[in-house]
Amino acid sequence: MTAVDPGPTVVLALGSNLGDRLANLQGGVDALCARPGLSGVQVSPVYETAPVGGPAQPEYLNAVLVAATTLSARAVLDRCQEAENALGRVRTERWGPRRIDVDVIVYGTEVSDDPGLTLPHPRVHERAFVLAPWHDVDPGAVIPGRGRVADLLAAVGTADVRLCPDATLRRPS
Repeated sequence: MTAVDPGPTVVLALGSNLGDRLANLQGGVDALCARPGLSGVQVSPVYETAPVGGPAQPEYLNAVLVAATTLSARAVLDRCQEAENALGRVRTERWGPRRIDVDVIVYGTEVSDDPGLTLPHPRVHERAFVLAPWHDVDPGAVIPGRGRVADLLAAVGTADVRLCPDATLRRPS
């Protein structure tokens, strides 16, 4: 019997700063995992963070989902956008407040400058709100072309991210 390759590892970042932020994140996890294509799903602890860029807006709750995938990178992006749409994401202002945001951070070791899906995410190495929860789930993670998540997190610091020990997300069953 041969082992089945689970596919590349995908890292997805989820954020919410409108409405019931924790419920929005859970809805995002549930929507992403409702259909086949993601396996071995790990969900990070939840962090609260100040918004980066854009207009004045409420603070975010952020988390990271790490999984193996049999989907193409484009299909993962499509699934992220479907989850956002299902949860009422409205795109009116770049970096504006949002009920849910789901970004593809890495897709295996793929590096791409395609404007529709840049991999790895072009600013992930600067974003403690992604690096901190990702490091919690996978302390040995590496961002292709950028280096170890632990080193990048040490460089940007954690002053602007606060762990929310009472806010937890359920992994899909």
